[in-house]
Amino acid sequence: MYVGKHGRVLGIVLAGGKGERLMPLTRYRAKPAVYFAAKYRIIDFALSNLVNSGIYSIYVLVQFKSQSLNEHIERGWQFGGAMRGRDFFVTLVPAQMWSGEHWFQGTADAVFQASHLISRYRADRVCIFAADHIYKMDVNQMLEWHMAQHADVTIAANVVPAAEASQFGCIKTDANGRIIEFMEKPKNPPEIPGRPGFCYVSMGNYIFERKILEEALNDDSMQETSHDFGKDIIPKLVAAGMKVCAYDFSTNVIPHPNTDTEGAHQWRKDMPYWRDVGTLQAYWQAHMELISHESEMTLYNPMWPIRTVSFGDPPSYCYPDSGYNCSISRVLLSEGGRIFGADVRNSVLSRNCLIQAGSIIEESIIGHDVVVGKNCRIKRAIIDGHNIIPDGTVIGEDPEADAKNYYVDPKSGLVVMGVPKVFYQSGHDNDEEAQSWDTLG
Repeated sequence: MYVGKHGRVLGIVLAGGKGERLMPLTRYRAKPAVYFAAKYRIIDFALSNLVNSGIYSIYVLVQFKSQSLNEHIERGWQFGGAMRGRDFFVTLVPAQMWSGEHWFQGTADAVFQASHLISRYRADRVCIFAADHIYKMDVNQMLEWHMAQHADVTIAANVVPAAEASQFGCIKTDANGRIIEFMEKPKNPPEIPGRPGFCYVSMGNYIFERKILEEALNDDSMQETSHDFGKDIIPKLVAAGMKVCAYDFSTNVIPHPNTDTEGAHQWRKDMPYWRDVGTLQAYWQAHMELISHESEMTLYNPMWPIRTVSFGDPPSYCYPDSGYNCSISRVLLSEGGRIFGADVRNSVLSRNCLIQAGSIIEESIIGHDVVVGKNCRIKRAIIDGHNIIPDGTVIGEDPEADAKNYYVDPKSGLVVMGVPKVFYQSGHDNDEEAQSWDTLG
């Protein structure tokens, strides 16, 4: 039985979200399975944080359109050989339906339906983390804070300007970080004691003492609530006088190579980084931040890798063609990409893209296995996997034409193309056979 310095710690990743605000990217896949940063899925960030922190026992709770997510976990997140066992696993958990034949009714109900797994593991404390955000976090530091405070529950709290806080679940604390009130999207968010103009907002990441968690879930299961941690469980525990603390995420330090050693200048510190990519605009903006060398998050820290499925794709390749030179600037380019005589700027290209001669791509996210024909112009677009863009196509220059041919996000004006419907023929639009096409890359 594996017992670390924080006792027996079990990780639970909530990966059942629909991600309706990311449509059409989530039409055939769950939000945590949406691609991010050319080669990853959103869930890879939560799982990497746990594994990099030495938490190797993880249940992933899945629900909506999960086939793509299931296959991703099975292909890339399994311990092999002698490591596989009771204390080293990443296991998918659908709705268990022990207390009735229904799907997850909320985040708390999802964990309640898996509560027998918590008991069987004999966890001392449970890390319940969201799978639908992009962030880097050393969970050990949060565990150390939790135990030093002798807390019953600890919530990861991001620090945001007061003007932005009302769109999140907000946390009111005393001067010692103990939570005295938890409120969902208040009009007047409470400021952090001693830090005027800033507020704590919940990141949706929790550490529970097991006994407190089990009692809270059992109590919630017998009441008419929304069965949600933020709306129900946490406020009730605070009101009941439980010691619920806020962990200041801005104090988290990601390990990185010593910058004093020779050659370490090529690495730089990871800054505390958390982004809610729940809307198309936020998803696109997070990518645009990432391609900047000054980005708060780096994917190139060898001491904190973001892990994912590895494929046997060839190296990326750029070459002049048809009288056009290649021009690539501020581009995140994954394996297997081929750029022939095209101009690509401020963009993200996923695996096995083909960009043909004379085309210009700017401020766009191109999905896996996309083919862009010759002499195309694409700007401020999100093009999901498997699309074929015909020669001469223009996207992102004429709003009226874009609205006739594609989905245009009303808030940001981004043009979005989902996976082509040829992969989801009529009669299979919502079944698992259709979803299986989404796992082609």
